[in-house]
Amino acid sequence: MSYLNGQTGYRDDLLATRSVVKKENYVLIEPDGIVKNAIPGYEKCDVTILGSPAMGASFADYLVTVHEGGNNPAFGGEGLETFIYVIEGSVKVKNADKEETLTEGGYIYSPVSKTVSFANAGKEDAKLFAYKRRYEALEGHSAHTVAGNADNLPWTPYEGMENCFIRDFLPAAEDFGFDMNMHILRFHLGASHGYIETHVQEHGMYFLSGSAMYRLDNDWVPVKKGDYVFMDAYCPQACYAVGREEELTYIYSKDCNRDVKL
Repeated sequence: MSYLNGQTGYRDDLLATRSVVKKENYVLIEPDGIVKNAIPGYEKCDVTILGSPAMGASFADYLVTVHEGGNNPAFGGEGLETFIYVIEGSVKVKNADKEETLTEGGYIYSPVSKTVSFANAGKEDAKLFAYKRRYEALEGHSAHTVAGNADNLPWTPYEGMENCFIRDFLPAAEDFGFDMNMHILRFHLGASHGYIETHVQEHGMYFLSGSAMYRLDNDWVPVKKGDYVFMDAYCPQACYAVGREEELTYIYSKDCNRDVKL
């Protein structure tokens, strides 16, 4: 195990962090201080487990740097659905249904029990945000493989606001076969949610650009590019995009289309 940013030895200042861990409520993990995890199956990859059941999540999120020649032959597993998004670089991906080369903004959703392989497709590092979750089956419905690039998806005004937009990666709104969706939210500087949301769904969020003041439970927390946030069920949440130049964008998961289990 070692630090993802390569920082070792003593710092020139007091030890400090923006990370906040309130298990089964919310978690903020900033890039400084996160570690590389040694996991079987990842060849020439730096892997960090961001979200997991250890913090209260029903899913697992990963940040993966795939070096030249790096690969994983079987991401996922029996009973699991997966999603991979390319933050930087390019990778070749393959499951039982599709084989694609994904570049920056590329993604693939692989349905239950169909593992997906990925391999660096170039000489430069590829950086991935990866997700897996146990699929909740629904009689008479099933999900299917979806692959594409975020640049080909429309920006839709978020709840009618003209300075906040959303992209939906999966057709979950029209298809009960999907028990989750992945989105990107984009806020112009000064934009915000229309209200503080409180809902049963969980979120795992990776910030792609910009910065914000984020309301998590009863706290206002500063977040920025490279941060990861987990929000458990019923955690009140909303944000304001802040800064001088770069718009706020983040990719996030949300479970959906299923009743409560009693």
